[in-house]
Amino acid sequence: MFGRKDSDAHKASNPEPETRSTQGAPGRKGHPTPKRKEQEAARRRPLVPEDRKQAKKGARDEARQARMKQREAFNRGDESALPARDRGPVKRYIRNAVDSRWNVGEFLLPLMLIVLLFTLMPTAGLQRLGLYFVWVIVLVGVVDSFLLWRRLKKQIRERFHEDPPRRCATYAIMRSFQMRMSRVPKPQVKRGAKI
Repeated sequence: MFGRKDSDAHKASNPEPETRSTQGAPGRKGHPTPKRKEQEAARRRPLVPEDRKQAKKGARDEARQARMKQREAFNRGDESALPARDRGPVKRYIRNAVDSRWNVGEFLLPLMLIVLLFTLMPTAGLQRLGLYFVWVIVLVGVVDSFLLWRRLKKQIRERFHEDPPRRCATYAIMRSFQMRMSRVPKPQVKRGAKI
């Protein structure tokens, strides 16, 4: 009839395969799944540690080490540790281009200290000379920055086949006005190096 099979004829025509043990078979785990209670008990930790001072000190040490690693990665110029304003191949190229040359802007601060000494002199002629010197330094710094950005923009277009992103001019000029030792991320190339 419908749905009935002759069990003996069926067994004779289709012998059952031998049952294999799942122990050690590839792709099988070989042990029963642990109960939910057992898993939760294994993960359970007290909310408040028994030695609070020691736990607080350990957390503080871990946080300090994480900050030190982050700072080291940032100083190295590691892309994952950089803020959004410093990320990307174009920004890296700009940093290396600025760091590989002598910039007038990085000498402004030391020169301003010399000018300050001139302005403290009792002679009006030396004070005036100091003031003129300031204007000359600033003017030379502005011209140097303009030439730097003009050349950098051309190199970025040749190298990356696109216009530089917005605010890259400010990024390059601000870096060129910083003293080399105070730049972050730290310079990765030596002066005079080809990039």
